Amino acid sequence: FLEAFESLLRFAENRTSSLFETAYRPMAKEAAEPVKELFTDISLYILGAETTVESAVLRFFDSLFPLVYSRLINPGITDLSEDYTECLRLTRQDINPFGRYSKNMVTELSKSLWASRMLSQALSLGIEVINTTEHAALTKECSKALVKMQYCPHCQGLTLIRPCVGYCLNVMRGCLASVSELDAQWREYISTLEYLTNEMAASHDLEIALTGIRNSINEAILHAQLNGPQLSATVDKVCGQPKQQEGNLSSDNIVPVKEATETQAFVMAHVSLNHKRREFINYMKRSRTFYASIAERLCDGDLVMRDSSTCWNGEDVV
Repeated sequence: FLEAFESLLRFAENRTSSLFETAYRPMAKEAAEPVKELFTDISLYILGAETTVESAVLRFFDSLFPLVYSRLINPGITDLSEDYTECLRLTRQDINPFGRYSKNMVTELSKSLWASRMLSQALSLGIEVINTTEHAALTKECSKALVKMQYCPHCQGLTLIRPCVGYCLNVMRGCLASVSELDAQWREYISTLEYLTNEMAASHDLEIALTGIRNSINEAILHAQLNGPQLSATVDKVCGQPKQQEGNLSSDNIVPVKEATETQAFVMAHVSLNHKRREFINYMKRSRTFYASIAERLCDGDLVMRDSSTCWNGEDVV
C-alpha cells in the first residue's frame, strides 16, 4: 500500500522535473536538486516526520527564486555570488515574486497530504497493535486449561475425541480476555481508516494534488517573469546590482508551457492507488469484529467436534 504512495511521488517528481527540462532549460540542471528536496520533504511528511508542508514548499520557492531571477528574468548575470544568492533567497518572502501561486500550492497540498500522513500513521499504529497481540503471553491458568482441553482425553486412550464447541469457547475466552478488550478500540480504528481513505479519494485527492505541483510551479515562474522589471528594481535596492552582460532581453525567455499530456501514465497511477485503497479498506472492514470473535475463530474447524454427538467436555466424554 505504501509502495503505491512512493510510486505516485516518483511519478509526480519526474513530471515536475520534465517541466524544467522542456520549458526552462537554462535552469533545468540547477533546479534538479530543489525539486528532489521538495519531494523528499513531502515523502518524509507523509511518513510522519516532524516537518510541515508549508516549510517544504516555501523552502523550494526560496531555492527557486535565485535561479528564476538569474537565468530567466536577468539571463545576462555573469557573477552570482553566494552572498547575492542568499540575499535573493532571503528576500523571496518579502517581495513575493511568485504571487499567490506559492501560497495556493501550500493550501492545496496541505489538505491532501494531511489525510495521507494520518493514514500512514494509522497503518503504523495498526501494525504495532497486531504485533503486540500476536505475542500475547499466556497465564498459567490459561496454559493449564489448554492442556486439559487438548490432552486429558488421551490419558483415557481417547486420542480421536476432540473438545466440545462450548468447552473450547469457554477456555479460549478465558485465555483471550485481555485481547478481546481491544474490540471497541479496534472497531473505532477501522472506522478511522475508512474515513481517511474516503477523504483521500474525495476533496483531498492526493493524486490530483501531487500531479498539480508541476502546473503550480509553471504558473509561479510565469508570474515572476511577467513582473520581471518590477522585481529587478526591488532586488537592485535590496541586494544591489550584480554584474551583467550587455543586451539583456529578459522578455524573450518567457516560455508559456501547457500541461504535459501524460494522461495514460497518470490514469494508471491513479487507478492503481484507488484500486489498492478500495481493496485494502474492504479487507479491513471484514476484520472489524476480529478481536470480539477471536475465540470463535480459534474454536472453528478441526480443533473441535462439530458434526458428532461425542466430544470432550473437560471431565468426560459426552
